[in-house]
Amino acid sequence: MSDLTLPRTTRYEWLTRIRATRPEEIAEAAARRRRRRMPEADERLLIIAADHPARGALAVRDRPMAMGSRHDLLDRLQTALARPGVDGILASPDVLEDLLLLGALEGRLAFGSMNRGGLQGSVFELDDRFTGFDPEAVEAMRLDGGKMLCRIDPGDHATAATLESCAHAVTGLARRRLVAMVEPFWAARSESGVLRNDLSPDAVIRSISVAQALGATSAHTWLKIPVVAEMDRVMAATTLPTLLLGGDPPDIGTAYADWHRALALPGVRGLVVGRALLYPSDDDVATAVDGAAALVREAHA
Repeated sequence: MSDLTLPRTTRYEWLTRIRATRPEEIAEAAARRRRRRMPEADERLLIIAADHPARGALAVRDRPMAMGSRHDLLDRLQTALARPGVDGILASPDVLEDLLLLGALEGRLAFGSMNRGGLQGSVFELDDRFTGFDPEAVEAMRLDGGKMLCRIDPGDHATAATLESCAHAVTGLARRRLVAMVEPFWAARSESGVLRNDLSPDAVIRSISVAQALGATSAHTWLKIPVVAEMDRVMAATTLPTLLLGGDPPDIGTAYADWHRALALPGVRGLVVGRALLYPSDDDVATAVDGAAALVREAHA
């Protein structure tokens, strides 16, 4: 059904009708989905991220409701997933299920987003509950792993519960030989109460040190970290496979330059990028994705 030549109303009316009348087709689509292997040797990955809306994070640059339309987001995701060089997707259950029904995940890696309870701007933002996938559901849906956000604020008691929950998830995924993709940040609230991630090299290194020790084993743990200054020193903090996140850069050219430098470092296995590629300033998703794919291929060559 993943045919972008069909009118949008046709595609999404069909999707809603299936959800209303034959919801069992979601599990059936997951069971028959053609999967692909995880990377080997020095192969790099390009993963599209689409789990921001589940945390109420809909803004892209100066557009506060950019990700508010599910139809528009699905259009952009289908465009991105159809481009050569794209290896897979990271998303919350609702988005992955839509894409499964639309047939857009064939031959792609799929990672489920697990803890989306720390809603952006909320007083409980650091109490990042696991409100999405759990290890059992990741396995049942035949996904390739689960991703968890792990923000660490030494001044907030909620951090302890988040750390413990992430550790349980890492252990549960590892027992199933599934990837646990951990996205750590050292964070703190400003005087006005806004939660900010500390993107200094020392803070990123500190967050890596905590995150890579979560769970009963790190055998299946991958890291997902931002591109910051002194990336060579940051990457020296871990032996775990690491993917670089895209964030919300001011322009795609700046992002390309940062990714190009970081992709050359040992241990970096690719990119996990959402808003920067799905909502480029000119809205040309295909061209933005192709540019990132070229960087990943160059790093693999």
